[in-house]
Amino acid sequence: MRTFLTSATLTIALLGGSVAPATAAPAAAKGPGVFVTNGDRVHISSTPPRTASAHAWWTHISGPGTKAKVTIWLQMKSGKKWHSVAKNAKNLKSGNGGSARRVVARKKCANQNKRQWRTKIDVDLIGVPDSPEKVYTKPVTVKCGV
Repeated sequence: MRTFLTSATLTIALLGGSVAPATAAPAAAKGPGVFVTNGDRVHISSTPPRTASAHAWWTHISGPGTKAKVTIWLQMKSGKKWHSVAKNAKNLKSGNGGSARRVVARKKCANQNKRQWRTKIDVDLIGVPDSPEKVYTKPVTVKCGV
């Protein structure tokens, strides 16, 4: 599991500056909302057919917003560029990544060639302005070519 904090300073310290903060903009008289964007690393799904799979969810810390649209892009590296090969989105309540409170992206493997994979995750609080930054999980090598 990979957790991304909304504090820009802590994020930069922990992840080498590769992830942007995900703090909600101020809402009328309620102040800014704070949440954590979460995602696991790309892996081979335990359910057939053989697929590259990853999950995303969010955790409310403070402020407004009880639901968010969580979007996940499954990305594979080809040469020097990352390409999105699957995308999914779901409106979710805050949670800890359990199956009812996460969104999954999957892509069927065409072969077992080793490839670099990562996910891009966006959490948009519903009814609350928030920042446009996206989070990227750490790249991993998975035996799944498409």
